[in-house]
Amino acid sequence: MTLDTTHFDAVPLAPPDVIFHLTASYKADTHAQKVNVGVGAYRDDNGHPWVLPVVRKAEQLIVNNHALDHEYLPIEGLASFTSAASRLILGKDSPALNENRAIAVQTISGTGAVRLGADFLARFRGTQTKVLLSNPTWANHKAIFNDAGFKDVADYAYYHPATRGLDLEGMLRDLRAAPEGSIVVLHACAHNPTGVDPTPAQWNTIADVMIAKKHFAFFDCAYQGFASGDLDRDATAVRYFATRTELFVAQSFAKNFGLYNERTGALTVVTKSPETAQAVKSQLAKLSRAAISNPPAFGARIVSTVLNDAALYAEWVENLKTMSGRIQLMRTKLFDALQKLGTPGSWQHILDQIGMFTFTGLNAAQSQAMGTKFHIYMTNNGRISMAGLTSSNVEYFAKSLDWIVRNVQ
Repeated sequence: MTLDTTHFDAVPLAPPDVIFHLTASYKADTHAQKVNVGVGAYRDDNGHPWVLPVVRKAEQLIVNNHALDHEYLPIEGLASFTSAASRLILGKDSPALNENRAIAVQTISGTGAVRLGADFLARFRGTQTKVLLSNPTWANHKAIFNDAGFKDVADYAYYHPATRGLDLEGMLRDLRAAPEGSIVVLHACAHNPTGVDPTPAQWNTIADVMIAKKHFAFFDCAYQGFASGDLDRDATAVRYFATRTELFVAQSFAKNFGLYNERTGALTVVTKSPETAQAVKSQLAKLSRAAISNPPAFGARIVSTVLNDAALYAEWVENLKTMSGRIQLMRTKLFDALQKLGTPGSWQHILDQIGMFTFTGLNAAQSQAMGTKFHIYMTNNGRISMAGLTSSNVEYFAKSLDWIVRNVQ
């Protein structure tokens, strides 16, 4: 049967998502030796997803709590979760929390937090406001701010290819050159995709410039505790900025709790006064109501259960150390393997970078060749997820990388 109406004929086919397309290609690959270092999800040393033991315990507590039901949460989310989330990122002694100048609302993981914050800023700062993203940044950042209606979404210098480290001079130059009051998206820790973070002293300098230019700091925090294994260390930048300026911080619990598909996140906001905080919270709730009505409960209950119980919290910290420790071990193993092979170039950056990702320095042709010749799936910008490496495949990866560097330009 042929329909008479043609409402959708003008809709073009959208390109596939880079990361999820990589994963689909990896799963379809029947080659005996294959490696997926494209997806940003933790894997154990057997290459399998890992459900944190403390999460298993929290799940059972929730399932066996017959006082719980499936009623709607408040629009702002589960209060015990949002209060714990803001306390986790700002610190229990945070002046903003103690003075009731900080609020948090539950979101659909970190992506939802960034989008909710972008929608709020579009409405109350205007879509003509310049938005600055690090070059490079997480691929979805630009799409989110463009889709929220911002007309001027641009880059600021961040990664220095020659040193494979931070281009602080270029970053400060671009922040100074941006129009006063620009929105600047900052990675709180374990920068995605480079794994390059400013030092505390560099963060102080960045804050000086941001405040002098009256820029708005919008932190994206997807890896607190997962990056270094130290929850406080990974929150250093956010906590320092919060003592000096108002800010947004999008929080994801996908990585540090392994709750990838539970979509558990929060948008924490630091304001100048309790009255301002409540006004902001009311408007975020209004936007959230129109977008998702109410957030889901299960993931939030898991996080709340762990963060509000001293024994479970202590166990979670140990789980975080297990994950961050394995990733650091893979950095060491990969570096040692490349050194043993005598792979051309310096690979010190593998050890110096932090968190799940390493920016290898491979170009697009080399990254593509890793897939076509060796069945190693990675993004074309040379980023790899260290969690995709294991004790059984790291030497294969190193030998493949060595061949590519020597033979593909």
